[in-house]
Amino acid sequence: MNCFKISALAAAIALVGISAPAVAEGGINVGGAVRVNYAYKEYSEASKDTLGKLDFDIFAIKFNGKKGDWGLSAEYRFAKDSNFIKYGYAYYDVSPEWQIQFGINKKPFGNPGFISNSFWFSIPYYLGFEDDYDTGIKASYKNNGWNTDIAFYKNPEYGASENKRYATDLYTGTINGTSYKNEETNQLNLRQTYVMEYKGGSTTLGGSVEVGQIYNTDTKDNGDRYAVALHMDMSYHNWNLQAQAMQYEYDAADNNDPNKIGVSVVSWQYEIASKGQAYTANLSYTIPTSFGSVKVYNDFNVMTPDVADNSYDNSYQNVLGAAIAAGPTYTQVDFIMGKNMTFSTGSDDHVGLPMAGDGWDKRVNINFGYYF
Repeated sequence: MNCFKISALAAAIALVGISAPAVAEGGINVGGAVRVNYAYKEYSEASKDTLGKLDFDIFAIKFNGKKGDWGLSAEYRFAKDSNFIKYGYAYYDVSPEWQIQFGINKKPFGNPGFISNSFWFSIPYYLGFEDDYDTGIKASYKNNGWNTDIAFYKNPEYGASENKRYATDLYTGTINGTSYKNEETNQLNLRQTYVMEYKGGSTTLGGSVEVGQIYNTDTKDNGDRYAVALHMDMSYHNWNLQAQAMQYEYDAADNNDPNKIGVSVVSWQYEIASKGQAYTANLSYTIPTSFGSVKVYNDFNVMTPDVADNSYDNSYQNVLGAAIAAGPTYTQVDFIMGKNMTFSTGSDDHVGLPMAGDGWDKRVNINFGYYF
């Protein structure tokens, strides 16, 4: 996997774990971040010879403001070789319980927030189901522990032929000799969660559903897609446990192999199994310090393809790491192990397809950011 892809990946996952600037009442707050990234790949001879590579990651700028019941929120990112919007939407507080968002906003699917602790995210991110932002309208309700999100998205934030995007979407273009002409459209999302508070912590239980169409510009027909998930986020004192199980299917109206489909993210494109399950289990412990905090974590993921071709293999990713918060800085140190998994292996640039590598590959990633 080349350095450009990894630099782009670092650009995409830059602000994990950092809270947004406070919303300015009657004005606009401007914030952002500058980040650098170090990568060492055990499976790359060039990386071993040079002891890894240190690169500029991103410059991000964020806008947050509110006047009365109306507000706006936006973030744009500049990387070494690309730039893209992460989100940008207006919102209206209908009541203390209801908020309406319109624009490029975060689709409600899976565990609220993230289903990962690491800079590397989870396998659902690479399938299009973690921290994904699309263009449409969302209504959110919160009251007495109940949280309901209902959303309709007309399409993703960029066209299907654009690979310079923050989160994973279907791709129009050629990947490994296969030409894909698919694009996402007319998507509905529903997520229901309930937060149980108790002494020393809380537990959030929930379920998510997503349905939508896949328009093929070659056949001029619509396919369909769906995903469902059950998720849990439990905290007790300094411990946190996250778990999620999901199933998805992309059924495109094209003439290609029905067992796979093309997607793109952060200036790259790859193939994934068109149907499968993804399971996530993450454990973390946060240690308060005199300078801030240190969170140690282990995130484990497995994706099991559920297609007609028996040669397709499971994909695995495990990330053991630590996140260090000190003043305006946030640093994540990750030891990544991947098997048959894009971005974390040397030979398997896909998710859930037949494995080309020999087994587990390893890499170290250190991302340092200054936030303002």
